[in-house]
Amino acid sequence: MTKSGAARTGEGRDSDARALIESILAESEAIVALGITLEELGEDTAVFRMAKQPELTRGDGTMYHGGPVASLIDIAADMVVAVRAGGGVPTISLRVDYLRPCTGPSLLATARLRRHGRTISVSDVDVHDEEGRLCAVGRGTYSSLVG
Repeated sequence: MTKSGAARTGEGRDSDARALIESILAESEAIVALGITLEELGEDTAVFRMAKQPELTRGDGTMYHGGPVASLIDIAADMVVAVRAGGGVPTISLRVDYLRPCTGPSLLATARLRRHGRTISVSDVDVHDEEGRLCAVGRGTYSSLVG
């Protein structure tokens, strides 16, 4: 609702959601260090990009370390809950399955809000490389309350 009590338009909600996500991303030094950016925003979905940096890789630098991939999943999943909750929410649990080495110049994480309940929310995330190969999947459980 707007201050006048009128329902917000779809465009207004999208603009507010984008502004909320971008402010959360910018306010966290850890997220900034990971280089995670919002690429697309839809109804209960969002796509995030994480560009490869030497600090995020392992071995010869061709593949991402699992820790930054898990962080990408957690952040993407959290953000689709945050849009509904109105701010960042605490993680309750996170599961990550690595399906193949994550390689390439960047990774794309597509988050989908599966359930937004009164106290608990669940999001699923698929991580693809730039060639469209699925390299990791994750599911996060979050508080539905900002905090």
